[in-house]
Amino acid sequence: MAKTIKEINEKIRKGKAVVVTAEEIIDIAKKNGLEKTANKVDVVTTGTFGPMCSSGAYFNIGHAKPKIKIGGGKATLNNVVAYAGFAAADIYIGASALSEDDPRNKVFPGKFEYGGAHVIEDLVSGKDIALVASAYGTDCYPRKKLRTLINIKDLNEAVLFNPRNCYQNYNVAVNLSKNKTIYTYMGILKPDLGNANYCSAGQLSPLLNDPFYKTIGVGTRIFLGGGTGYVAWHGTQHNPTVKRTPSGVPSSPAGTLAVIGDLKNMKPEWLRGISCEGYGATLTVGIGVPIPVLDEEILKYTLVTDEEIYTKIVDYSHDYPHGESRSLGEVNYKQLRSGSIKVHGKDVPTASLSSYAKAREIAETLKEWIEKRKFLLTEQVSPLPQAESGATFKPLKERPVAE
Repeated sequence: MAKTIKEINEKIRKGKAVVVTAEEIIDIAKKNGLEKTANKVDVVTTGTFGPMCSSGAYFNIGHAKPKIKIGGGKATLNNVVAYAGFAAADIYIGASALSEDDPRNKVFPGKFEYGGAHVIEDLVSGKDIALVASAYGTDCYPRKKLRTLINIKDLNEAVLFNPRNCYQNYNVAVNLSKNKTIYTYMGILKPDLGNANYCSAGQLSPLLNDPFYKTIGVGTRIFLGGGTGYVAWHGTQHNPTVKRTPSGVPSSPAGTLAVIGDLKNMKPEWLRGISCEGYGATLTVGIGVPIPVLDEEILKYTLVTDEEIYTKIVDYSHDYPHGESRSLGEVNYKQLRSGSIKVHGKDVPTASLSSYAKAREIAETLKEWIEKRKFLLTEQVSPLPQAESGATFKPLKERPVAE
């Protein structure tokens, strides 16, 4: 029997909705069968907690006296470069932004001890942030310099806006070089297949529980950074046309989400600035998405297990940096979580950049919010590009520019 989101929301309002996590639903369906489970369960909650570089926050600082037009000028937050190209009092800080005097990789590998992601974490933590801005001055905005402390509680708006989060599957990274340790966004990789790093919540991951984006779309209300947020659009590099299993699971990076939410309602526990040695700064983001069980088809997708989710093993010493799409083989998440996989006949230890324990906590928290009638589902969403739409992620087509 098919259900509607409106009907599920009515059950949530009455405290009668049956909500389970993406882990719990697997055993429930095994025990009770598809039809009975689809009729009984209303919502399946998912979660993921991992580094997501394409993240950032924008805010409005309010007008100083006399007024200053920061737009078109320069701004830093705790000495980290912010984007000041919007308007007089609007600023955007990207997770990967650095201070102008950061040595970066001049002394390799760089430490990247403090960047935009750390500013965002400090801001959410309620710490004072040093804003330094300069402008060219106009008749209506005469001021040219501003140095002040700002705090999230005093900002007119503070909004987390992340252009690409929540990847639908991702590569396993290894290093085939013989004697060179490499430093990547997938962590430090030891030479000669010394280790293998991966980054996904597997069977808890939101887009792996709704592989064809049948319930997740523009407007979907989500757990974001410890507060509530929304899917704003499909994320950059959204690539729904990759090879998939018959059940829809992609074997390589596929869909992504752009997400947005009120930073003032979020918590530093779920937005953590981290330093990737030799690579840069990034933000670890907590995201949870509720999946309404509208029918048996939707239910089937939520029954995916780590054993069924395969991903490609990719060499990051040569193939990845040179844009070569060679795969060294495929491995599933049950194997990855075992602590060791075989690559070219060699036992290789594995480690995850994302936290499965935190992903589970997010799914449980979202479940609790719904059960306590604190969180309703979005009843009308706009669909994300589908696999059959022809949407794809294309590499840069380089063309010469006259000097």
